[in-house]
Amino acid sequence: MNETDPNIAARQRWMGVLARAGNALDSHEAALKDSAYQLIRAPEVGMTLVRGRMGGTGSAFNLGEMTVTRCVVRLADGRTGYSYLAGRDKRRAELAALADAHLQGSDQARWLSDLIEPLARQQREQRLARAAQTATTQVEFFTLVRGED
Repeated sequence: MNETDPNIAARQRWMGVLARAGNALDSHEAALKDSAYQLIRAPEVGMTLVRGRMGGTGSAFNLGEMTVTRCVVRLADGRTGYSYLAGRDKRRAELAALADAHLQGSDQARWLSDLIEPLARQQREQRLARAAQTATTQVEFFTLVRGED
């Protein structure tokens, strides 16, 4: 498989949505835990180094560290789900890993429509609301040309 594989792109999308879901996963906990599963890597908190680039294209530099929580689960049928989340929420990491595992099965369309699409829509609306709120404080600078060289 290469990076342009549509399955990889779809999984990257839903894992991103799950990573940003926050408490929104709580309402789906019963459905996610409805199947038998085992913890391959129990939820654990650690640190990761964050790197940045000036202007997005400059030389990379170490920005700092951030806390992450990761988890790996395996459903009874062998599907394995992973999650990496910013912060220290072990319960949410387990739920996100379960969702990733469920999304890899034959019920993928149902999980996408019941879980991922509503979460993605909610995240998009929140992002647009923040952008609109921020836009009201935007200052536009302009330069007057005085005709001098």
